Amino acid sequence: MMLRWIDSDGVSNHDVVELADLRKRTDGFLWLDIPEWSEEAEATLTNEFQFHPLAIAGSKTRSHVPRVHVYPDHVFIVVHAPEIGAAGHVHYLELDQFIGNDFLVTVHGPISTKVSLEAALRETEAVAARMESGRLLPISPFGLSYAIVSSIARRESHMVDEIAREVGLMEQRVMADVDEDPQKFLSELFAARHELLTIKTMAEQGGEIYRRAIKLTKFAPPEGLERMKDVLDQYESVARISAAQMRFQQGVTEFYRARTDTKMTIAAERLAVIAAITLPITSLSSVIGMNVIVNDSTRWIPLIILCLIMLAISLILLRWTRKLGWW
Repeated sequence: MMLRWIDSDGVSNHDVVELADLRKRTDGFLWLDIPEWSEEAEATLTNEFQFHPLAIAGSKTRSHVPRVHVYPDHVFIVVHAPEIGAAGHVHYLELDQFIGNDFLVTVHGPISTKVSLEAALRETEAVAARMESGRLLPISPFGLSYAIVSSIARRESHMVDEIAREVGLMEQRVMADVDEDPQKFLSELFAARHELLTIKTMAEQGGEIYRRAIKLTKFAPPEGLERMKDVLDQYESVARISAAQMRFQQGVTEFYRARTDTKMTIAAERLAVIAAITLPITSLSSVIGMNVIVNDSTRWIPLIILCLIMLAISLILLRWTRKLGWW
């Protein structure tokens, strides 16, 4: 666990044993960051902060959707950050926040074994680095929470931008009619759609949670409410941009599928022409052929007549299909 004290002079790191003394101070606020769940972390949240058992249980276990619990002196908010893995799979990186007037407690996880701890701590570590360098000095726990969640929203926006770039390259390949493996190319398109859909879902759900937190939180100062409103606006913006990009991606997919379906239709028509031409020939040769070509001798005159008849039928069928516009 990492304990930091933030006041007008900046940020300072402390040992967890100093937590009780720091809570007595009134010249700033503390930030306790818990990278991984442990018995020590559970004891600290229970004994030192006396958080509600349901909120502690929510931090201990995985939450598949964001949530918010509002208490008289603090609010418990669960949000998720996206992390794109193999084959277009998007991992949910959970961040639990206990936000009070003089403290912020952040709890990470549970974390999938396929995701590194560094990825889960990306936003909190980045905010901590900004504070230590003097580039960021939040005046309240709500401001600190705002910096962290805004980083998540910005990462979602950057991910949408990167996916949009990939979809744009795929659109260029479709417009150039590049010879593609249809199954592989469609997998790429649908993987991009899945990534966009996941980010859009996270943003929409995060926005709904903050909308409810704004409505129910009564103890927050005006600055804190304004920060939460801005987070809501950021989430809504990411959701709208993701939705627009999904529509564009869907247009690229439909264009590619329409072109592929057209090629298949043309191929089917040509196969129909071939079948129409060869079917009468096959029928004649199967019924009459054995009567003019046998093992002992070949009846040349009937054979020549039969070949001429088959050629005439083929020419007639070719002219007929041409007249219908099949080729």
